[in-house]
Amino acid sequence: MASTMGPSAFKMVYPALLQNKAAHHTSEISDNALVLRRGQPFTIYIQLWERVNFRIHPITLTVMTGDHPDEDRGTKCVFGIPGPSYRSPSAKAMWKVEVQHMFRYDVLALVITPPANAPIGQYSYSIKYKEDVHDGELFLLFNPWCRDDSVFLPDEKKRNEYVLNEDGVIFRGSANYISKLKWAFAQFEDEMVQICLKLLEMNSKHFENAAEDESARWDPVYVGRVVSAMINSEDDHGVLEGHWGTTFPDGVSPTHWSGSFPILDQWFQSGCRPVKYGQCWVFAAVMCSVMRLLGIPCRVITNFNSAHDTDENLTIDVYHTISGEEEESWDSIWNFHVWTEAWMTRPDLSKDGMYDGWQVLDPTPQELSEGLYCCGPAAVKAILSGNVEKNYDNPFVFSEVNADCVDWLVSNGTKFKMSTDNKRVGKKISTKSVSTDKRRDVTKFYKHKEGTTKERTVFKFALTRVYSEEDEDEDEDEDEDVGEGVEDGGMGGRDDNSSVRPMPQLFLEFKEASRQINGQDVSLELIIHSKSTTVQDLSITIKVQAMTYSGSSPSSIQTEIKQDTLQPMKTLSVPILVRYFKYRGAMVGRDIMKISAVVTEKQMPEAPCLAEIDIALLDPPISMTIKGVARLHTKTAAELIFTNPVNETLTNCTITFLGEGLFRQEKSARVPDLKPGITVRIQVTFHPHKTGKKTLMADFDCSAFRDIKCTCPVEVML
Repeated sequence: MASTMGPSAFKMVYPALLQNKAAHHTSEISDNALVLRRGQPFTIYIQLWERVNFRIHPITLTVMTGDHPDEDRGTKCVFGIPGPSYRSPSAKAMWKVEVQHMFRYDVLALVITPPANAPIGQYSYSIKYKEDVHDGELFLLFNPWCRDDSVFLPDEKKRNEYVLNEDGVIFRGSANYISKLKWAFAQFEDEMVQICLKLLEMNSKHFENAAEDESARWDPVYVGRVVSAMINSEDDHGVLEGHWGTTFPDGVSPTHWSGSFPILDQWFQSGCRPVKYGQCWVFAAVMCSVMRLLGIPCRVITNFNSAHDTDENLTIDVYHTISGEEEESWDSIWNFHVWTEAWMTRPDLSKDGMYDGWQVLDPTPQELSEGLYCCGPAAVKAILSGNVEKNYDNPFVFSEVNADCVDWLVSNGTKFKMSTDNKRVGKKISTKSVSTDKRRDVTKFYKHKEGTTKERTVFKFALTRVYSEEDEDEDEDEDEDVGEGVEDGGMGGRDDNSSVRPMPQLFLEFKEASRQINGQDVSLELIIHSKSTTVQDLSITIKVQAMTYSGSSPSSIQTEIKQDTLQPMKTLSVPILVRYFKYRGAMVGRDIMKISAVVTEKQMPEAPCLAEIDIALLDPPISMTIKGVARLHTKTAAELIFTNPVNETLTNCTITFLGEGLFRQEKSARVPDLKPGITVRIQVTFHPHKTGKKTLMADFDCSAFRDIKCTCPVEVML
């Protein structure tokens, strides 16, 4: 609204909030704040008490951001009509103003353009005419609509998805059992501007040198590293504390969360105390919300069979006992790992734009990067080409998607190599598709097709940092297969560099008739194929464990040892049955049922075969519907239905509802204990505060099933 200035020279100053925010794609952000994007003009209307004569009385504007505004740092600019008579030759971030319209002799439309390299943040501005000054405030963000901005994204549909979309999908589970988790990014909820700017203020670099930190916020590379560090709380006042156990007595299980805003708001309202707890997909989703609010295009990426290579030698060593259990190791392979990608140019890596585009930024605290727990930005194009020497953290990210895996058998204090697998790591790298919730596979942007000459050439280049003459002469046809490797499901084998030992004459694989559902018995088969021309007497050890997705906190469910005979060139089927009552307790709070089989031919005990399968159980069915038509600021009802599928009473039942534009905060309620076979119908009401297509989310938690998710589309009408 217009503001009356009293007896000063200004009769009125009107910042045209609706007009400017619509043009800057910020209409959804903070009703009462002037939120703008750099590199794009905006208009402020002023009315004076007298006729304007710029030659006699110039109009001078000053913009400043941060606690240490300085023209030479780009955090202050003085400009006007006409321009200032003197300006520092080293001044950065030059703002411009022109008069576009003079509706009358006393009404001016000042069109102001921030430079496309201005630091983002909260600005104060002043308009001076004669001796009178009008003060105001604005918030400046990155601008993916501006060609001169380093985050410019040319595709409108992608801008709508990666900047403006407040709902998303995160993929979890395992490579063979991919599940969708709906997520409310909610980057335009009330106070998100203040929350995200507070996050920038609380970073350690700001405390070390505030002036340099504020000046550096023009650069999305810098801002991305700051946000990556600030989402976790390992070494600063970050948002989330990580915990990879199975119990969370002093906090909230990471699986509880369905959206970013409750986490960010709790951190902000508590005086920047870390929220307990998060794991990789929560860290990544919260970072995505912050980046989108700041104007940096961002998406969430899931890498299945993700390697954690602590020594960055591009090799993961996995040690197995004779019963099939994995021993603890510094290196590990997670069933999945989630990070973000942000879109930006990388002139720091190449002047020709070779590494522009998507950059990996990972806020999950894993390894130190320049003294802080952050990761990236690592150019995806550099990962694909094996240029791991490029900043930042490229060797670690390259290993996550492309490390070789070496399996070792440990027996009686000694170990020997069972196999080397160059295909296990980096499966089905996934993100949400533009405009739909379908999964998009982006593996080809991280690595060349497994088993091709090009893939091995890039791997060797990453390992040695130098192309050999032989590598340069190799055929780069990605259809050429250069080796069988060891496929998922596993077979014993011998790497060329391992000690000589007999090759096992067996091939192992698991077979399932259908997806496995939590609350039901798990049934599958181990298929053993003979490649021998003689009868084989076999010892078969089948180990079933409950694991977290990161491979931590294993809990044994059952172990079976069987003896059998396999005829030459024939197949043997070994049934595996895991009863619900056997796995129920172990699987609560864990994500994966790992089944491993070690098969030893009695005539060749030194050459066992190993096969593993990671099963992500489906949740039991749950549904939710909207009652009637949802209208803005009008009471709307929904109903959730769940039936207890197991032969035990479910206790400690709670239900939590959330939805961007539907609830401003999570809404939770206790649910009475549920006896076997009993169906519960839970009613919830809410008053939508935004129009358009929204998603209502529910989380049902109880003693036997942790955080079952349910969603329902909601079309909110005026």
